[in-house]
Amino acid sequence: MGHTLTDNRHGLVVNARVTQADGFAEREAAKVMIRDARQATASADTEVTLGADKGYDAAEFIEALHCMKVTPRVAQNKAGRHSAVADEIARSEGYAIAAQAKAHRAGLRLGQVRRPIRQVMVRGIKKVDQLFVLTMAAYNLVRMRTLAEVRPLAR
Repeated sequence: MGHTLTDNRHGLVVNARVTQADGFAEREAAKVMIRDARQATASADTEVTLGADKGYDAAEFIEALHCMKVTPRVAQNKAGRHSAVADEIARSEGYAIAAQAKAHRAGLRLGQVRRPIRQVMVRGIKKVDQLFVLTMAAYNLVRMRTLAEVRPLAR
């Protein structure tokens, strides 16, 4: 499985990795990538939020985010169960934007990039990971070109 962590403001991939597919791979990869992003912040007091779909609404994952001082903007999964995301977080202004619209748009963009590498010509998780990270770097270059077109250079 290929996993990406994207910047919510610009849609750039800030971390990418490949893991063996199992029932926990997405949340485990997310914790590793968030820990990396958290360490890259200038200060431990810098506010970091994470927007994700309701597949990440698990008590152990939300607890791990709190331990890393990351505010979860994870969509609540209330289908026949209690959500691990606190109601006060779900009522916040930024929650609705991050947990629904932005995460959805990022998934659509990245889906277009992943399509060409659906069936890879290399074997082994390390080689597939290298190919995936290289593909995400190419995605960032295309995305930065698009961002530059939106913001004309100052004269």
